[in-house]
Amino acid sequence: MAAAKLKFPGISDELSEILDAKMDEAPARRRAREAFKDIQLNIDHILLKATCDGLKTEESYEVNSRGVEIFCKSWLPETSQPKGLVCYCHGYGDTCTFFFEGTARKLASSGYGVFAMDYPGFGLSAGLHGYIPSFDRLVDDVIEHYSNIKEYPEFRTLPSFLFGQSLGGAVALKVHLKQPNAWSGAILVAPMCKIADDMVPPFLVKQILIGIANILPKHKLVPQKDLAEAAFRDLKNRELTKYNVIVYKDKPRLRTALELLKTTEGIERRLEKVSLPLLILHGENDTVTDPSVSKALYEKASSKDKKCILYKDAFHSLLEGEPDDMIIRVFADIISWLDDHSRSSTDS
Repeated sequence: MAAAKLKFPGISDELSEILDAKMDEAPARRRAREAFKDIQLNIDHILLKATCDGLKTEESYEVNSRGVEIFCKSWLPETSQPKGLVCYCHGYGDTCTFFFEGTARKLASSGYGVFAMDYPGFGLSAGLHGYIPSFDRLVDDVIEHYSNIKEYPEFRTLPSFLFGQSLGGAVALKVHLKQPNAWSGAILVAPMCKIADDMVPPFLVKQILIGIANILPKHKLVPQKDLAEAAFRDLKNRELTKYNVIVYKDKPRLRTALELLKTTEGIERRLEKVSLPLLILHGENDTVTDPSVSKALYEKASSKDKKCILYKDAFHSLLEGEPDDMIIRVFADIISWLDDHSRSSTDS
């Protein structure tokens, strides 16, 4: 069945045609983002009201050691040395060029150098849309990209933090488990340490899907709940998710779904191996990723410096989908933790 056409008031037929194009490959996604970005970044959302004044931003495409063209972006304070580096790992239903644009501006305005990349197959990076043939390989791509940034002479002595949202929380944890001493801390927002039980197919269905995935790994056969409805509590903000025009919104591809399941099961078994300073933030009413596993991560992690905040009534998308007062509160918690840990890293 063809995907439903996007409807935006007042846009030209030419732009509608670009947005309705098949987004399987990166050139179509890049055309859509270029044509739509001015509309996209002027929507009425608290994050995107953050100013760019006093910041220098840079976008580029870099070919990694596997020959994959990766889209990356940075936001830095214009006139001062950053207090630390924040390296972003985005979620499954996200990119680094929509809501995160506002998040990055806020972090950079608070004195941090912010770096982000789209994973292969997501956002503006090359690759089949929404396809993760190997989660480990994706993690290695992230490690390569951020390790290169941390080696820049002007950044070598700065504290560096992982910032992972949802699936990006799983990416950040896997990065840490592969590089146990490389990071000054991690901020995990609704981390995908376990997929909520009602999002996981029953055992028998899962076994059938594993069999099919070996033959048809790229096929989209896995049913999925409406993620925007499940993730966004505020109805006005939920409506704005349609403006993220290059995000993968279709049913998950078989190999991708199985890689996510395998990864979360692996992380759940290794929670006690997590040893870096941690800030874990989760909505109590999250039905996409399981807040009880964030509590288990907090309890089992061997980190001596760890903090877990559960927000009453909040859903999955703490920084994008909540009422403004909750978004402001979550940001204040993040900046406060970063400031404390940047100081302690510099002092030690």
